[in-house]
Amino acid sequence: MTEMKDPDVLTLTSLGWSAFCGDQVQPDEGHLTPMRIATVHRARMTAQSLAGPVRLDLSGRVKTTDFAVGDWVLVEPDTHVVVRCLERHALLQRKTEGAHIPQLIAANVDTLFIVTSCNDDFNPARLERYLALANEAQTDPVIVLTKADQVADVSPFHDQASALQRGLQVVAVNAKTSEAIAALMPWCGAGRTVALVGSSGVGKSTLLNTLADKTGEDAQLTGGIRAVDAKGRHTTTSRSLHAIAGGGWVIDTPGIRTLHVSDLATGLDVLFAEITELAPHCRFRDCTHAHEPGCAILAAVARGEIDRARLERWRKLSEENTANTPDRRGKKR
Repeated sequence: MTEMKDPDVLTLTSLGWSAFCGDQVQPDEGHLTPMRIATVHRARMTAQSLAGPVRLDLSGRVKTTDFAVGDWVLVEPDTHVVVRCLERHALLQRKTEGAHIPQLIAANVDTLFIVTSCNDDFNPARLERYLALANEAQTDPVIVLTKADQVADVSPFHDQASALQRGLQVVAVNAKTSEAIAALMPWCGAGRTVALVGSSGVGKSTLLNTLADKTGEDAQLTGGIRAVDAKGRHTTTSRSLHAIAGGGWVIDTPGIRTLHVSDLATGLDVLFAEITELAPHCRFRDCTHAHEPGCAILAAVARGEIDRARLERWRKLSEENTANTPDRRGKKR
């Protein structure tokens, strides 16, 4: 965890506190200290307080898995016991194989930097999964293309990424240079929180080191992508909160090899808006958009307005989401 270079200027507002948080504090909780979760491990948690990093204690049946990096908690000032966690304005979480409850990734995130590199790791289908995750969490996604200095022309990567969602911001950077800070500064201002997600080896740790000005022993370990299969090596093994240039905060996350789609209906609707907006115009209410006559979506494909490969990815993700999302009785459909 990185402390601010001048701790005297650290305030709740600069740490990300907002009116949304303040409105949740009850009159009888005025003696409690607001802190922000900085790291979550299996048996311990730390928080960033105005005085610096603090080791937190839990009471009763509360578990560390109930918290996400970025959470705001109210803490007993003398014992550092967490009294309660405040409601989140945005929560990134994912379904993991065999787990009954989602894994919490990051909380109170304003912008999600979806990091991918300009090489064989670039995968539109995988990026769409991250975009659906961001949309569902109601946090703004930005595609960050790293290793831009290693290709002759970044335009093909930029164009493919931009076409994945309406109004999507795409930024190409060399994560090792200070120019990356300038390019991403619009989302890294004082009190703002961004999170880094992406597969291993795409340059998340390098980007973090640049944004947080980490060098030497403080720097996050970095690892490249294997030349034989373009697969990355895991270097970040836990989630953590760091101060970054511009007064903002970044939540670093481990590389995600598999991102299952579950409970992302709204996120998928936003991601594939050009498809979902046409569905009500189909002749049949239960149209599968595969072969039925009068299908507005297939007609758009025939006119060249919708890419057939994108339609197939939408169908695959929608089916996966339906299969993995519990119904009201808690059972998968």
